[in-house]
Amino acid sequence: MTEDILINVSPYETRVAVIQQGAVQELHIERTSQKGYVGNIYLGRVARVLPGMQSAFIDIGLGRAAFLHIADIRESRQERAHGGHPATPIEKLLFEGQTLMVQVIKDPIGTKGARLSTQISVAGRMLVYLPYDPHIGISQRIESEAERNQLRDRVQHLVPTEEKGGYIVRTQAEDASDEELAADIAYLGKLWAIMQQQARTKGAPWLLHEDLNLAQRVLRDVVSTETASIQIDSRSSFTRLLAWAREFTPSVIDKVMHYTGERPLFDLYNVDDEINRGLSRRVELKSGGYLIIDQTEALTTIDVNTGGFVGGRNFDDTIFKTNLEAAQAIARQLRLRNLGGIVILDFIDMENLEHRESVLGELRKALARDRTRITLNGFTQLGLVEMTRKRTRESLSHVLCESCPTCQGRGQVKTPRTLCYEILREILREARQFNPKEFRILAAQAVVDLFLEEESQNLAALGDFIGKPISLQVEGIYSQEQYDIILM
Repeated sequence: MTEDILINVSPYETRVAVIQQGAVQELHIERTSQKGYVGNIYLGRVARVLPGMQSAFIDIGLGRAAFLHIADIRESRQERAHGGHPATPIEKLLFEGQTLMVQVIKDPIGTKGARLSTQISVAGRMLVYLPYDPHIGISQRIESEAERNQLRDRVQHLVPTEEKGGYIVRTQAEDASDEELAADIAYLGKLWAIMQQQARTKGAPWLLHEDLNLAQRVLRDVVSTETASIQIDSRSSFTRLLAWAREFTPSVIDKVMHYTGERPLFDLYNVDDEINRGLSRRVELKSGGYLIIDQTEALTTIDVNTGGFVGGRNFDDTIFKTNLEAAQAIARQLRLRNLGGIVILDFIDMENLEHRESVLGELRKALARDRTRITLNGFTQLGLVEMTRKRTRESLSHVLCESCPTCQGRGQVKTPRTLCYEILREILREARQFNPKEFRILAAQAVVDLFLEEESQNLAALGDFIGKPISLQVEGIYSQEQYDIILM
């Protein structure tokens, strides 16, 4: 199935949409203000060595000195790994004014500078290159010992004999061909050679390697043989991306195009409308059924409902057809919203075992197009389908949204009547402690309206009971759950 990739660039953010059969399948968003430094490699200068803390401050050009602890120095780690006791102190490994290559492992937070390591690693699509660590490791997520050994042998066979260093084989390499692995090795080798050349010729502090921007990561990680075109709507970004592609991914150059149409690029496929739908809890199906998607910290639940769909010869047939359509829609929503972790699917109950197997088969087929690792189990005794999808980045809703300040993320607010009774109890509580001339209630319009109408008798009865007048005042800026009781 062919796909088109649209890249929308602005000074403040880059957005990428993957289109298949005219519909948005994936969305990637990177904002300039939220881009961190983790993964960046610098030529730094030692500004100060602190023997008492076994640490050093390194100038890497960020305005604030970065922090390097002895535990993150390569030579010290190697000593500990070989049982060296005690480890060489930091004052014998570093001196002020020394230049060294470092990598950011933690972004600056508040007044603290970035945390660094001299154990350099360079990430590719399927492999991570370790220039100072001559061994081949396999991702722990690849559990089969036979598969781990096979991957290790394949990578060892593909690595040039003159090359130093080692690799970590990522989970994405499980189904990779030798050609894809060899391309990744060549790409990483070229990156490292450029960094070494700059380290020899540039003065510290100097940025040797910046983690790829979103457009570059798309060329490295997303583009495949099924990609028909990569359209980008910024001329300057197009020029830079083309130059980068010539150097590192020359096989995709012919697919990269500069979009010059009058209509905004994302309008061609209604991508912005799709983004808004991707934030909705309810997803409509063409048949009239719908999905309800609820995302929590621990897991995501997706509930399938028939809605207005009453087609088919009988009710079982209606349920089966709705579930088949839902299987396709669920696979797309997982990619579109980038939902990760544990996912529980609640299809409409099916008594027919053949129908169950068909729906599960349709789901597996639809999920096979997902480039993120997925594990899918069958139906449980409760009729639910359990699956996991690897978390690779923040979900769409976490990137674009924040918890509602009115309901604090609960998804619901107390009714005006509940708040009226809460306010009455609070006034009674305060009347027992204080002796003001009057109580004044400041609340939202809906709460005040209820006090003036249906709850006016209860308000008057409380005023008589405490022997104090109670007045009302509407506060237009208050949310429904906000109120104050003023003692006059």
